[in-house]
Amino acid sequence: MAAPNLLLSMGRLFEMPAALGRVIRPYSTSQAFADVLRLPKEQLTKLVFPLQELERQLLPESRPNFNLKTFDPSLEDIARAESCFTATARNRIEYLSSAERLDHAPDLLRPEVCFIGRSNVGKSSLIKALFSLAPEVEVRVSKKPGHTKKMNFFRVGKYFTLVDMPGYGYRAPEDFVDMVETYLKERKNLMRTFLLVDSVVGIQKADSIAIEMCEEFALPYVMVLTKIDKSSKGHLLKQVLQIQKFVDTKTQGCFPQLFPVSEG
Repeated sequence: MAAPNLLLSMGRLFEMPAALGRVIRPYSTSQAFADVLRLPKEQLTKLVFPLQELERQLLPESRPNFNLKTFDPSLEDIARAESCFTATARNRIEYLSSAERLDHAPDLLRPEVCFIGRSNVGKSSLIKALFSLAPEVEVRVSKKPGHTKKMNFFRVGKYFTLVDMPGYGYRAPEDFVDMVETYLKERKNLMRTFLLVDSVVGIQKADSIAIEMCEEFALPYVMVLTKIDKSSKGHLLKQVLQIQKFVDTKTQGCFPQLFPVSEG
């Protein structure tokens, strides 16, 4: 692991609440990952398991189901996932191409996952963190919203293709709806959509439109809560409870477990 940010992204994206109590067998891992594993248990829990930390603030009888065990990989699983994002001679991680329309997109056989969210939600920062073990892959992060104007395709070894979609909302491309709706509806090898929501402001009208598209096209998708380090615990807890209730009662294709990530 080239930087602690990757654990914050991967660890919070792939929750592993029960892993702390397991017997850890020797396995290969990066120096940053090893450094994080040496943190005191309380600090490690707070850093890697933010939902678990928030849940502790609620009375037992009022605790909602955060679905913390729905996706529960071991530390060995996390290390294997890390290896998928580590660039080597045998595991090529690279930028492939960009496209403004689906018919301009590369014709690929590998499964695809796409990242979509409002402008300035932290999408490029998260993708840059995921690729931090592939330093030759350039993911531009801009402080100005609406920087990504095309669909950007990245090869992740032999495993899958990651697609960085343009942000919707402020400064979105004029043809955003046609571009994204066509991709989501017709891309045959799209296996999972990661829909990023700003945890500071919660689900906005523009997010609702993206959610409706995922539901209408019967796409399996995951809701990722970004910028969890930008709010007080009280405000974050309120937002998480509201979004979890929305997922439980208003969606069918959304994965039941939320995945919070830090921007820092």
